[in-house]
Amino acid sequence: MKKNLIRRTALVVAAGAASLVLAGCGSGDGTSGAHDGHGSSSSASSSAPAPRGQHNAADVAFAKGMIPHHRQAVEMAGLATGRAESAEVKKLADEIRKAQDPEIRTLSGWLTSWGEQGPAEGAMDHSMHGSGGMMTPEEMGSLKKASGEAFDTAFMEMMIKHHEGAVAMAKTQKADGAFPQAMTMADAIITSQTAEIATMNGLLRKS
Repeated sequence: MKKNLIRRTALVVAAGAASLVLAGCGSGDGTSGAHDGHGSSSSASSSAPAPRGQHNAADVAFAKGMIPHHRQAVEMAGLATGRAESAEVKKLADEIRKAQDPEIRTLSGWLTSWGEQGPAEGAMDHSMHGSGGMMTPEEMGSLKKASGEAFDTAFMEMMIKHHEGAVAMAKTQKADGAFPQAMTMADAIITSQTAEIATMNGLLRKS
């Protein structure tokens, strides 16, 4: 009797365990399905592979707008090497190039990670010329023809306007953006370029 009772008890326990395993599998399938659905909806959105809610349309606009903006500043700064007369202007141009070149790479990396197409290398968004502090082709042409003290003055006047545009773009990012690293970059742009504007204004007053 005892042996039969033990055998029956073991069978009941085994059956119960089996039902729990089956229930667990069923529950796991349901959960997995929910995660798969969430994953596909994330990858279908513009935020892949970043977690949902980590960036928004304002972050994308900031990156897409700031890349050509920075590229033009780097191009302008490159002209100072052979054309500027003032050591202060040459130093400032070098600092601008060193700060903005890495930011271009960072911005491009964000767009790639978000599944967004960034501006092509060497491409300029001509719709931005004259807005956001961007120089027009005519202004860039005149800067390329200048040298010496005339270059220094033109460079600083144009770069002040350019920096003011970047600061405005960064403030828009701070107001509307969501991506933490973009907010940090916006803060850095506001701080560094506001300081450079003050430096250039000071140099212009001395000239």
